[in-house]
Amino acid sequence: MKVLVVGGTGALGGHCALYLASKGHDVTIGGRNPANSATGMAKLPFLKGDYVAGDFTPERLKGFDWVVFAAGNDPRHVPQGADFEAFLIKANHEAVPAFFAACRAAGVKRAVQLGSYYHQAAPELLAGNSYIRSRKAACEGARGEARPGFDVMSVNAPFMVGNVPGLPSVIFDPYVQWAQGKIPIPHFGPTGGTNFMSFQSLSEAIEGALERGESGKAYLVGDENLSFTQYFQLFFDAVGSDVTVEERDEENPLLPDIAIPQGRGNWVRVNPDPAEVALLGYRRNDVANAVVEVAAEFRT
Repeated sequence: MKVLVVGGTGALGGHCALYLASKGHDVTIGGRNPANSATGMAKLPFLKGDYVAGDFTPERLKGFDWVVFAAGNDPRHVPQGADFEAFLIKANHEAVPAFFAACRAAGVKRAVQLGSYYHQAAPELLAGNSYIRSRKAACEGARGEARPGFDVMSVNAPFMVGNVPGLPSVIFDPYVQWAQGKIPIPHFGPTGGTNFMSFQSLSEAIEGALERGESGKAYLVGDENLSFTQYFQLFFDAVGSDVTVEERDEENPLLPDIAIPQGRGNWVRVNPDPAEVALLGYRRNDVANAVVEVAAEFRT
């Protein structure tokens, strides 16, 4: 199939693009800027555009059979000086459905919207978090554009772990350096935990949704429920450290409280439907493997 991965220059979209290309699909990546030249995505065709600005018109989307929407639409992408909530409304409530409407007008047959798990796994968080509400709006808005002949599915993912060779990471590089003793932060994880999933598992789930997913469905995917302490321990183990990570009811600068929407000390667990796991065909128990790959990429 001829596939466009919007957001294909980033980590999740890039991994998915390379995975689909390895399966024999004709993959193009879309984004605001070309892919990092050190990554495999730089070898793929590139379609420049900003979905928030409406750059992906039906004319530019013609010819693609499948589309994966993995573009960044979170607090990291709010322009400096912009009103946070106004940007979220424009980017998630409005621009995401408009993008999928353009896909439909272009004759795209199937599309996947890559979303976040919070509104499905912990709906009680919706009332107090405008970002989570905006991700729910994107998920529902994208699927709302489905029509006969244009199938749309959402794949809503938890905390993601993995790497794309050659792509820097402001999250995982510091974790590996910390585990190697190069960052002077005490060896502890904050209380609470969540579900984690590898990049590889997610790419498999996205491919499964494109191949076999039911139009209109929002698939809540995930792998392992781990405490944050257990998660951090994987990094120390992966670099061969004999450190035992403690659990403390204290903010860790490498996982600040702002990055834990459910609040430190609380959990968001995902127990994916076995029938949906089988349908999408993604692997389980892959988080430790992903951490080993991350450690190999960023170890000094």
